[in-house]
Parts: sequence; structure tokens; C-alpha cells
Amino acid sequence: MDGTTLELTLFFLATFAGALVAGLSGFAFGLVVSAIWLYLLTPLQTATLIIAFGLFVQGYSVWKLRAALDWRGLWPFVAGAALGVPVGVGILTWANPAHVRMGVGAFLVLYSLYALLRPAIPAVKAGGAAADAAIGFLNGVLGGITGLAGILVTIWCGLRGWPKDVQRTVFQPVAVAIFAMSALWIGVRGAVTPEVIKLFLIGLPALFAGTWLGLKLFGRLDEATFRKIVLVLLLVSGALLVV
Repeated sequence: MDGTTLELTLFFLATFAGALVAGLSGFAFGLVVSAIWLYLLTPLQTATLIIAFGLFVQGYSVWKLRAALDWRGLWPFVAGAALGVPVGVGILTWANPAHVRMGVGAFLVLYSLYALLRPAIPAVKAGGAAADAAIGFLNGVLGGITGLAGILVTIWCGLRGWPKDVQRTVFQPVAVAIFAMSALWIGVRGAVTPEVIKLFLIGLPALFAGTWLGLKLFGRLDEATFRKIVLVLLLVSGALLVV
């Protein structure tokens, strides 16, 4: 990125759009911004900024929802993710990431289409903390491989049949934890360069503005509309992974 007015404008608008979607749905920031950023930045710069901005946008949203957080219900997801992230990163050393992403993408597409075409899916009641920890682990593995920090937990919350406010108080804190773990790994690799810091500071106003607007719009959604938005974003995520 050479810093031209057009490129900076595109970077700023992509950051705003990603934050708006994340504020509205609780996830998909990386999905939105990477569609533009990868034309302007290197893959490593893109991944580093997604993690850095993701910590802010998800952290801010979690702070706004802090009164509703159930830490006792969250710990299995976070504990599982803590074990899953290094496994996912380790898989990258021997597996073909493209094949993994295509497999995950196909699953997301099939699940999203099924859920959209058959609205009445019975809520999953069994499993308890052990099932939550297993989902957290698998979500951490997926996050380590693809950078999708909350996809599986988002699906699990929907299958549980929880209200939209409860869902966000689960998958957003989990995403923050995974972003924090990934940030430590990125930092060890020395990916935080002066150019990345400059872009981070440039994008902060757009990030906060988009997040604020997204949270305002979220408060006006009913349960059915929120569910459809989440499923459509999962469908788009899966399609992009397959492509």
C-alpha cells in the first residue's frame, strides 16, 4: 500500500463496513475487511490488522454487554479455545490450509442453507459444559487455521436456541479470547511493523464509528431477523472459503 488518497479511503471505508457488520451481528469483521484489504495490503499485514482491530471491536462490544455476561457459562468455551488455538496453528505446519478452508467452507454453506430453508430446527438441550468445552476447542482449532474466531461457537449458540442477547454474550467473549491468543502468536513472529501501527491508528476512528452504529442497529433487531443475518453471514463466509 503506497498511501494514495484512494487506497487510504478504501481502507477507511472497509474498516467502517467491517466494524458495522461486527457490531450488528457480533462477528464477520475479518470476512468483510479482507475482501478489500487483501487488494491493498499483504496477507500478513491483513491478518495482523484483523486481529488487532478484532480485539478492539469485539472487546468494545463485550464491554457494552458486560452486565449480561455469565462467566460460569463462558469458561468451558474459553478453556477449550485455549487448547484449540495452538493445535490449529500447529496443523498449519503440515496440513494444506487450502484444503482445510474448503472443507470448513463446504460445511458452513450446507449448514446455512439447511437452516435457512428449514427454519424450525429443534434446540439442542444435552451436552452441558463438556459439550461447550468441545465446541470451544474445535472453534479454537478453526481460529488457528483460518482466523475465523467465533464461527463454530456462533453456530452452537444458534443450535442451543438461545436468545440473540445471550448468544452475543457467549460468542463475542470467546472471539476476544481467541484474538488475544492469536495476537500473542503474531507478536512473537514480529509482524507488528511501523506500517501496521500507522494503518491501525488511521483506521481507529472508522472502527469505533462502525461499531457504535452496528450496536445501535442490533438493538432494533428481533430474534428472527438476527437469526437470518447470522445465517446469511455464515453462508457468505463458507462460500468465500470454498472459493
